[in-house]
Amino acid sequence: MNQEKKINKRILKGVVVSDKMNKTVVVLTERFKEHPRYRKRYRIFKKYKAHDPEGKYKVGDKIMIKESKPISKDKKWIVI
Repeated sequence: MNQEKKINKRILKGVVVSDKMNKTVVVLTERFKEHPRYRKRYRIFKKYKAHDPEGKYKVGDKIMIKESKPISKDKKWIVI
């Protein structure tokens, strides 16, 4: 009965907006949402803190991040 569960982890695309922390980058992601009544689409921006162990990504780089187990209080994403 010890079966492994396959968990699909989310992958997001975004742009690095801050690299001032050690081994951490802040990634700005964008998604579209549709208003339920008026059917107009609008953009939603959200920032995520992601783990960057080598520290090779700088401000303006386009990267992909993947959901992972919590690394710290705010970091739950890893740069891929």
